[in-house]
Amino acid sequence: MSQSNVLKENLAESARVVAERIGGRAPEVGMILGSGLGPLAEQIEDAVYVPFGEVPHMKTSTATSHVGRFVCGNLGGKCVLAMQGRLHGYEGNTAQEVAYPVWLMHGLGIGTLVTTNAAGAINEGYRVGDFCVMEDHINFTGRNPVAGLEPDGIAFRFFSMLDAYDPALRRLALQVADELGIRVQQGVYLGLLGPSFETPAEIRAFRSWGADTVAMSVCEEVIAARHVGMRVLGMSLVSNMACGIEGASPTDEEVLDVARDREADFARLVTGIVERL
Repeated sequence: MSQSNVLKENLAESARVVAERIGGRAPEVGMILGSGLGPLAEQIEDAVYVPFGEVPHMKTSTATSHVGRFVCGNLGGKCVLAMQGRLHGYEGNTAQEVAYPVWLMHGLGIGTLVTTNAAGAINEGYRVGDFCVMEDHINFTGRNPVAGLEPDGIAFRFFSMLDAYDPALRRLALQVADELGIRVQQGVYLGLLGPSFETPAEIRAFRSWGADTVAMSVCEEVIAARHVGMRVLGMSLVSNMACGIEGASPTDEEVLDVARDREADFARLVTGIVERL
């Protein structure tokens, strides 16, 4: 049996289990809550929880602050399925294992993905605590979740990444932020494998390429989402200045501290966006 057909069968089994656990609900929006941003899940009403470890064929989170469960319920008047925590390549997961829950969401009928993370600012015009809407990305992980898949089974192997981050969703996010008085940027995100933070020399190179923010997630998820035709909105919380900028030397503790400080505005922003989807 081909690799793609095995993956298709695994995804179907995973989707059946999750659908049973969420009681037949039909989530419209999928969400991935990144480092320090998981508390938004506590605002999901009438919530049902499904730990990643209880979903067949799916890995679980090991990163700090990543709870590692699906949360299904109501947010902003919509039924959402949120990942409270994500899977990273630096945890030892393959690109397909990182992408697996996105394909799973698609299998449950979800057509829109909101993916979030904490990121370092390469653009010196950004401030710690800003939010940044992703307009495009540079995948510097060296990996692609679709590589190795045969065309049949999931979706066609070759697909465009033009407007990978949906322009209408980006405009909506900027509009909601403006109405709420929340400072937001729009820029190009660069994704790395991690877990080490970037060197100052790397940051200088990334800046010359046009990258505005950098972190260790998102790209593989977005590639998987576009592979199956999902609309994507990507947003980062600027949790630190990138290494070497303004003397910065990022730490995981700094990232989580900033996320805690911006938790309320993050919840307001995401909920406001979901309300209008």
